[in-house]
Amino acid sequence: MEGLAQIKAEITQAATELADKAKLKEGQIMVIGCSTSEVQGKKIGTASGPDIGVAIYEALAAVAKEKGFALAFQCCEHLNRAIVTERSVAERNDLYICNAVPQLHAGGAMATTAFGRMTDPVVVEYIKADAGLDIGDTFIGMHLKHVAVPVRLAVKAIGEAHLTAARVRPKYIGGPRAVYDEALM
Repeated sequence: MEGLAQIKAEITQAATELADKAKLKEGQIMVIGCSTSEVQGKKIGTASGPDIGVAIYEALAAVAKEKGFALAFQCCEHLNRAIVTERSVAERNDLYICNAVPQLHAGGAMATTAFGRMTDPVVVEYIKADAGLDIGDTFIGMHLKHVAVPVRLAVKAIGEAHLTAARVRPKYIGGPRAVYDEALM
């Protein structure tokens, strides 16, 4: 496995590229799904790595602060893939706050780290994000707005974990006479 500095560099590059390609604006949301086990080259859910969670969180928080977007972190299936985000994000998006505190083996290292490092963290059942990074095939699609569009990034893996990315676009409605705004695509 790569060192933490390399993982931070990969995350910084991937998050910056996705934010730029998705044209994220102030206050929009990037959802993160991350298996720290997969980053280490292990099977998802078998080797939680708190140090990896910290490295990834720090890199993402720096990019989010620079670019102005908000972060949301998907918990593991033991918390039904709930989301950790800042209370201000939940309130601004009228999300129902749940009573749960992620733990290493019920939420995962990434969500636990986010909950411990955010200013005023809360857990919400779902979110509809504007872009997302999926580190280790954790299936973040349920937390993206319609319509999700794959984004090909220069970074293909974080450590040993497969990396995928997505942005969203407005739905096309209408029929053969409809005209679409190319700037929104």
